[in-house]
Amino acid sequence: MASWSTEDLSGPDGEDWRVPVKELEARLENLSQRLAKAEISGVLIQNPVDLYYYAGGRQNGTLFVPATNSNASANQGGDGAKFFVRRSVSRAKFEAGGEDSPLTIEKFPSLRVFAETLSNLGLEQAPGLQYGEIPADFAQKFRSTLAPLGDAVDCTKEIHLQREVKSNWEITMMREGAKIQQQMFDAVEDSIKIGATELEIVASAEEVSRRNGFGGNVQMRRFPLQCDRAVIVSGRAGGIPSFFDSAIGGTGANPLAGMGSGFNKLQANQPILVDLVHVHRGYVVDATRMYSIGELPEPWEQRLSDMVEVSESVVASLGRGEDCSKAWEIGAQLAESMGHSEHLMGMKPDQSKFLGHSVGLQLDESPVVAKGFDRPLTKNGVMAIEPKLVYFDGSIGIEDTWLQTDEGLEKLTLDNTASVTILGEE
Repeated sequence: MASWSTEDLSGPDGEDWRVPVKELEARLENLSQRLAKAEISGVLIQNPVDLYYYAGGRQNGTLFVPATNSNASANQGGDGAKFFVRRSVSRAKFEAGGEDSPLTIEKFPSLRVFAETLSNLGLEQAPGLQYGEIPADFAQKFRSTLAPLGDAVDCTKEIHLQREVKSNWEITMMREGAKIQQQMFDAVEDSIKIGATELEIVASAEEVSRRNGFGGNVQMRRFPLQCDRAVIVSGRAGGIPSFFDSAIGGTGANPLAGMGSGFNKLQANQPILVDLVHVHRGYVVDATRMYSIGELPEPWEQRLSDMVEVSESVVASLGRGEDCSKAWEIGAQLAESMGHSEHLMGMKPDQSKFLGHSVGLQLDESPVVAKGFDRPLTKNGVMAIEPKLVYFDGSIGIEDTWLQTDEGLEKLTLDNTASVTILGEE
């Protein structure tokens, strides 16, 4: 490993931005125990997001994690977790902690002998696969390869449930991300002026995010969702729906990128909704703030005040430990009593049926504040709560990222969301 150092791969000022080895160790051990409890021999992890989570990087390969007490596990004399890498082996070793790595990392063998390779590690039955995360043809190829060991079951749920609970290190990453996100909002505020396009304003936020280490992608779990991390819509653009399962659509830059900001020019006395995501070392923070050039006409301020109240009701419900479906019911019923049912999270027939979504390495993690999620937000779960109203001539709402604690929900994102920031017309 002498050829690799933080001088080659690093954060700002040579800072070591690798996932700490102790994090990787704890995650691998937790997964091994979950697999044992589910009576699954092991799992092959191939989704890039989860490779980063368990192996510290997203190099092209397949990570094998055995169940605790299986013949392949380290506590039974086996090799334990092993990362079979196609490219790049040397980088994978560095990203996983170098000589301190909790993983064995080696070149991916021929697929023809992969089942035999796993069998030689002590595996007596087929490991599980991430059917919910990998393409069907890719999954089928590995399922066929593993057939001599039996049928590979789906392990997607076990991994998703583990990732719902954030470690102290992950929460720290989100807190740091929130600081950078606030700088993005500050840059947006400085850039808003009559005649500027939405994309021009987005560029000011992009510059801050990129300069502070954003890697270029907001990871999404659900196909075919793709998300622009800076969604700025003003006036009529705020009432245009899109493919994206969210309240806010926007024109987008072109039909292939048909969500978010476009060439619509900012005008006075219109709601400007700014929904910004920053991703710090892989971890998402999500927030929405409202602006206007000059005063907004009635009743926009009242609509925002109502959404603040709806948000507070959802936060209180989740903080009491109530199920996410209960929090949805409380928030939706309150919005209905205010006369907003036809505009909550979109307009018919394009309304979204949620008021909050968990975040982490992906923007759309579980659980969700919606019907069917009959379980609470677990301790150290992180969720973006975002009640919004959409009308033909614009949209308005709030959003903050919250952490579940023993005392209830703690807001991770910064600044005040309770009012519209009114800017001068010059």
